[in-house]
Amino acid sequence: MRSVEEALDAILAGARLTGVETLPLDRCVRRVAAEPRVLAAVDVPPFDNSSMDGFALRAADAPGVLRLIGEIAAGASSLPNVEAGATARIMTGAPLPPGADAVAPLEVVQEVGDEVRMPAVAPGAFVRRAGHDTRAGDSFELPAEPLGPAAIAVLASLGIGELPIRLRPRVAILSTGDELRSPGEELGPGQIHDANTVALAAAVEEAGGEPLVLPRAPDDPARIEALIAAALDQAELLVASGGVSVGRHDHVREVIERLGSLDFWRIRMQPGKPLTFGRIGQVPVIGLPGNPVSALVTFELFGRPLIRRMLGLSGSGRATLPAVACEQMSKDRERRAYLRVRVSQGNHGLEARSAGGQASSQLRPLADSNALLIVPEGEPAAEAGRTYDALLLGAIG
Repeated sequence: MRSVEEALDAILAGARLTGVETLPLDRCVRRVAAEPRVLAAVDVPPFDNSSMDGFALRAADAPGVLRLIGEIAAGASSLPNVEAGATARIMTGAPLPPGADAVAPLEVVQEVGDEVRMPAVAPGAFVRRAGHDTRAGDSFELPAEPLGPAAIAVLASLGIGELPIRLRPRVAILSTGDELRSPGEELGPGQIHDANTVALAAAVEEAGGEPLVLPRAPDDPARIEALIAAALDQAELLVASGGVSVGRHDHVREVIERLGSLDFWRIRMQPGKPLTFGRIGQVPVIGLPGNPVSALVTFELFGRPLIRRMLGLSGSGRATLPAVACEQMSKDRERRAYLRVRVSQGNHGLEARSAGGQASSQLRPLADSNALLIVPEGEPAAEAGRTYDALLLGAIG
């Protein structure tokens, strides 16, 4: 059997970057920038301005009583000249007028008619200087992760209106099985609802890909081949769940081997020991177990990093933190276990508790978990009181 690391290295080795499209900035959130940095087009802020509602003045004139000569609102283009003995009312963000070198906040002055009594004010008080955040021509390093609101805000402030963005990898998702019915359909004898298709589509989207859900295929090699062949012109990655093992009705494997190449691996992991990987032309193919728990866990470990590599990103984008097991949780001694747990903050750090049954047929504990507790090969159980790595899937609660 292969280790998780050996399998992942083999899957990532031939990953190809996706193409690039240029998008308006407001469509770039949660997308991956194609370039590592941009240059600021303007100073930020572009002019000296007030950080408070107050009065612009010459600091040398305070303390004292100054005459009020006007008002400056944010966005003002015509500014009064603040000469000795004068002051102008100014709003937050409004440009500092000529002659002024400080702002006195409203809270510290006394205004009577056209006169304003000022306390002592230091030069530069409550003034945001032009370029104090960024200078025109400065380089802004873009995060090596999908862009969030803060990065979008910085880009907007720099005058960037559009950005080269990595195309999301189009991921064809194929589920097969005569027993499968869509969620919401009435079940007949021997039938089950298809959880894999919608779950994997959600996982692909969360990883940064664009899911291309293929029609569900019956256990018919000709139909499976027609669906796969049609998807190859549209997809950069094919993910199949079920039908890739060695059973008499596992037709996906034989179709992929006929169209391209496929390796069948056994991975030293629990859940999700069987995994296949290959190519049809330039399109990589990952064959996941048919069990929904195993399919989602193996996608997390292999499919998610592959999609991110195609976007030019490294790793899985998940945090791994140490957590103390609060109870014993059994596992297969020979395999590395990814146990479904709830991680929460305790008195001495993170604590992990089982989210429910650990059988690969139990899907609800995966939905109830916020982490996978990683217990190494060679150990029969996660021991209470021991510290293990926890792969975080959600917020710590």
